[in-house]
Amino acid sequence: MQVIGLCRFSYPALGGFQVEHDSTDDRIAYLYAPERMEERFRQFEAITLPGLKAQTDGDFSFLIVVGDQLPKPYSDRLHDLVADFPQARIVAQPPREHRPVMAEILNDARDDLGQPCLQFRHDDDDAVAVTFVQRLREAAADCPGLLRDHRLVGFDFNRGYIARPDSGGILAQETVTPYWGVALAMAVKPWARHTIMNFGHNRLNRFMPTVTFTHEPMFVRGHNDHNDSRQGEKVSKVRLKRLDAAGELTFQQSFAISSDRVRAIFAGTPRLAP
Repeated sequence: MQVIGLCRFSYPALGGFQVEHDSTDDRIAYLYAPERMEERFRQFEAITLPGLKAQTDGDFSFLIVVGDQLPKPYSDRLHDLVADFPQARIVAQPPREHRPVMAEILNDARDDLGQPCLQFRHDDDDAVAVTFVQRLREAAADCPGLLRDHRLVGFDFNRGYIARPDSGGILAQETVTPYWGVALAMAVKPWARHTIMNFGHNRLNRFMPTVTFTHEPMFVRGHNDHNDSRQGEKVSKVRLKRLDAAGELTFQQSFAISSDRVRAIFAGTPRLAP
């Protein structure tokens, strides 16, 4: 079964953000601000890409959606980062309504609409375990009745970590959070054109049967100053603790995230207090 992941990399969608802007130009200016873009690139390189590149099942596609106005230095840098990631394909689009354009991109990437597929969404500062695609296929194979009887079936791997990288390594906290949008996937029946991007991640179980898995850490949820979901006034604070040697080994083995590489990429940035 075809597996497709979709990641928005600072795409200036019309809608789809919790941070509001008065105009598309204002949104583009916010997204492409140098300080923000530098942080996003560091997160993407240090946290997001390693586990995707190291998947135990490499038979998947990963779509990276960018704006067609992404400045060339950023576009070149992004292409360089995925040059050794053959599953990745960068898709440039003008600013459009968020849900329709993401659904269109996902459906265009399907090899055959007459065949079922598995889809997952991914933010550009999050990570999945190196076994994620493998576990997703196994989950779908374990649920033949659900996939037979329902157009859409959700799969939520809800155990993982909240983590923040800095020049000293990684600060993290384990969490179990359902329907968080990372390590969240959906099986789609043949000819069904709804995609995982048609639904708010925390409302997925209102529209389809879902199966949850909590037995192993499957994600790292990135925590940083530019998280769109952390800009509200009522967002709760997260207490993170710096990983010790055992924790760093866990991140390396589970997510291919090297703390030494994190320290190198974030060198020169402030070391955060735990």
